[in-house]
Amino acid sequence: MEQWLKNLRKGYGKKLVSIHFWNAWIVVILAVTGLMLVGGFWREILGMGRVWLKWLHIIVGLAMLAPVVYYLILASKHWKQLRNRPWQKVNTIIVLVLLIGWLISGIVLWQFKLAGPKWSNAALLTHDLLTWLGLPYIIYHSITRTKWLKDSTRRTVSAGKSTKAISGTADSLGISGENATTAAATSAPRSDHASATTLPDQPQKPQPVYTRRAFIRSAVGVGLAVTLGPTFVSWVGRNLSIDNSIDSMLENDPNRLSPLPQPAAASSPPIGGGAEGHFRVYTVTPIPSFSNENWSFRIDGLVERAQSWNWEQFVKLTRTVQVSDFHCVTGWSVYKNTWEGISLKQLLSQAGVKPEAHSVKFYSGDGVYTDAITMDQAQMEDIMVAVMHDGKPIPADLGGPVRLVIPQMYAYKSVKWLNRIELIESEHIGYWEERGYDKDAWLTGAAQRIPNISS
Repeated sequence: MEQWLKNLRKGYGKKLVSIHFWNAWIVVILAVTGLMLVGGFWREILGMGRVWLKWLHIIVGLAMLAPVVYYLILASKHWKQLRNRPWQKVNTIIVLVLLIGWLISGIVLWQFKLAGPKWSNAALLTHDLLTWLGLPYIIYHSITRTKWLKDSTRRTVSAGKSTKAISGTADSLGISGENATTAAATSAPRSDHASATTLPDQPQKPQPVYTRRAFIRSAVGVGLAVTLGPTFVSWVGRNLSIDNSIDSMLENDPNRLSPLPQPAAASSPPIGGGAEGHFRVYTVTPIPSFSNENWSFRIDGLVERAQSWNWEQFVKLTRTVQVSDFHCVTGWSVYKNTWEGISLKQLLSQAGVKPEAHSVKFYSGDGVYTDAITMDQAQMEDIMVAVMHDGKPIPADLGGPVRLVIPQMYAYKSVKWLNRIELIESEHIGYWEERGYDKDAWLTGAAQRIPNISS
């Protein structure tokens, strides 16, 4: 083992170049794919491609383990060379913390069902924090250090130069001792116009005006700007604005429905004490808006009595109040929400379910999104057609005026802008299930996976 490690660490200066090179590309790919996955701008146009993009992000993220482990094998030797360079030590620690933090939090998010909402929520916060604080730093570090380490004036041996010059070059790379001359002469890869030994009078080949490397750097820069731009602006708006609360959403709510629903006593003040956390707005279409003229709600399909309401009739229906947590499959959660609405079980009972009904299909008012649960799952007592959140109308950004709430499943089952429920005789594969999500979106430890219908 010792001999193997010794052989592996030979010429480690050149190996550091490779580590920086691969880290730079890995981080760029993760930045582009990760921010496209969370950005609403891109979610609306990716469609099925989002699933493939997610797997690319996961695979490349796991690939990050290779350069990290490779560096750790070389670390003891590198650390000795940095003994008189405190700032380079700090830089190395920062980069390692970022890479390892991304790797661990990413694995937790990947395995969110095993980790559960508490750990997933913490992992997402960590992942976001490391991304926005560390991404610019680590891309800059990886690209500039690779360029610096490959600089032929620093890494090559010129004929006629003294041993002192060679030692100075090696020292600037953090390489000293008997390997200095070898590392300085061999650690940088050769090219057609630069060799390990440059003669003073040797004619130089003309350099292209715009090199392939410059083109790649420009392409990466343009790609990052195009990809990160809309996502970064959206992120700033959500997280750095003075007021991104639900009250602010209601002030700018495009819905124009009258009368507004009036909260029950248990909703105002909310019995849950007020939601803890912040909703992230994800949509697959532009956010729709509604008025009394274009909004209606109906239950049809395999029912004995099809039901239909306009807004004035719907807000008069008897509502109940419940407190539940809200968990997104991407890792974030909002706790202790006080929802007010009509029990799905009550609505189905009122309509009368025909024996051949197998599933309950939900339609979004955006005209695109649908999802479904089985009739057995529909017996859960806490599934609600909600019209209020924490004693206030639900804004359009959060799926109002009416949305589905299924507390024991991940939120992609809780259809926003709900305006139709249909009972059907077969299974229905919902929007995200068609794109790779699980048909059953149970949370870890859900209490009623098989409801006791006879009770």
